[in-house]
Amino acid sequence: MTPKSDKLKSNDLKNTKQRTAILNILEKNNQPVSAEDIYSVLKSQNLSVSLSTVYRTLETMAEKKLVTKLNMQDNSKTLFEINHEIHKHYLICLGCKKIISIMSCPLENYEKKLSEETGFLVEGHRLDIYGYCPECRENMSDENSTVN
Repeated sequence: MTPKSDKLKSNDLKNTKQRTAILNILEKNNQPVSAEDIYSVLKSQNLSVSLSTVYRTLETMAEKKLVTKLNMQDNSKTLFEINHEIHKHYLICLGCKKIISIMSCPLENYEKKLSEETGFLVEGHRLDIYGYCPECRENMSDENSTVN
């Protein structure tokens, strides 16, 4: 058995060509990708699959915690990545849509403080920071200087 089929089997999922191919695509990407992007890659590999199957497969894998979901601020897309069971946050560029992982968590101490103050059992959180990467900021300043 391959490591991917082991992952699927240990999560009570059948090992299918589509599921294995989707896991392969996610593992090869160093940032979250959309279902549409995965579908395009699968089609280029001549793998017979529908976009709705890709979505259903990703949702099932998310429920089983094999993948994690990242909802973009504009709600137009959900992105997926392999769940490496590493807590991280993201910087997301509003210009080029680049996503940069932040491995440290500035909220750990705040979570503890909230829990102590309120008695609330914190089970997790998400923090995504939106703005403009250096390249987009440079392009914005270039555009502003040509307008003046």
